[in-house]
Amino acid sequence: MIVGVPREIKPDEYRVAMLPSGVEELVRRGHRVLIEQGGGMGSGITDEQYAANGAEIVDGPAAIFGQAELVVKVKEPLAAEWPLLRRGQTLFTYFHFAADEELTRTVLATGVTAVAYETLRGPKGDLPCLTPMSEVAGRMSIQEGAKYLERPQEGRGILLAGVPGVAPAHILILGGGVVGKNAAQIAAGFQADVVIIDINIDRLRYLEDLMPPNVNTLFSDRHNIREELRLADLVIGAVLIEGARAPVLVSREDLKLMKPGAVIIDVAVDQGGCIETTKPTTHSKPTYLVDGIVHYCVTNMPGAVGRTSSYALCNVTFPYVLKIAKLGLAAACAADTGFAHAVNMYGGVITNRAVAETFGLPFVPYQPG
Repeated sequence: MIVGVPREIKPDEYRVAMLPSGVEELVRRGHRVLIEQGGGMGSGITDEQYAANGAEIVDGPAAIFGQAELVVKVKEPLAAEWPLLRRGQTLFTYFHFAADEELTRTVLATGVTAVAYETLRGPKGDLPCLTPMSEVAGRMSIQEGAKYLERPQEGRGILLAGVPGVAPAHILILGGGVVGKNAAQIAAGFQADVVIIDINIDRLRYLEDLMPPNVNTLFSDRHNIREELRLADLVIGAVLIEGARAPVLVSREDLKLMKPGAVIIDVAVDQGGCIETTKPTTHSKPTYLVDGIVHYCVTNMPGAVGRTSSYALCNVTFPYVLKIAKLGLAAACAADTGFAHAVNMYGGVITNRAVAETFGLPFVPYQPG
């Protein structure tokens, strides 16, 4: 099989979808691997390292998309890449279709097979390809929040840990999943006052047992959310519904409850965001103000730490790349129903129910083989 890895073109995206070790494994098994020139530079991986492991270095995305049967990326294809997609080709990447109707309809029209990292299920029903980037984003959310709480960044001028005689920051985390858990662990290390809100009581019990005394849990309802917003210096949006748009938990009207200069980090922005006033931003211009509240809504947070993120991502995605190359997508999915769940589009139809329902489009279950 011909496997292609293009250079990511999303602004300030420094990750790459394959490591030199992955190239070596594929080539050793008789596959061709095409790497776009400079594709790994943001992660500190040179073309020479790829070539030394058997990759063919090609110039420009057209050479990748034009030849590769399987294209492996990190982020969704952008508008410049849409004309390069073709029916019969498999694209394996993060898509987050439910947050972008134009992307959904355009990719659907190309007929490409869209296999989404974020809906791939592991043997325990988990989301193994989403987990490492959620871990990175959760941890980053606290360090970014700490920075934007500083007064020169238009924040309240709050130190997360406080000092003797001065209270620490109060941090509200909406969602107790992977992002929320990792955010809470880092925030606890900063000695902040942390509250995690979630609708899953069993998850809250687990977090209560796991976390140190400065992390507390609350059931997610409108009353608790509104009361916590009054106290919060920093709010982390960490809600996920697999494949679907994130639910809006904080309305614009709710912002009036918050302290001027408080900060919102909406990690759920990839799925549309869980704050009504969320809109996508970039690392080069990460924040904006709404009603005196600083919003940080970067859609590719882990891209800023490209080396860490690339290695963490490829550790979990490469075994699936290898399965596709060895067996073909249909056979790989037939052998692994969790993998089949990652197929969001096939042959010009939507095969993920949540995506189809989000935009009122027809849903056709994927039948491998």
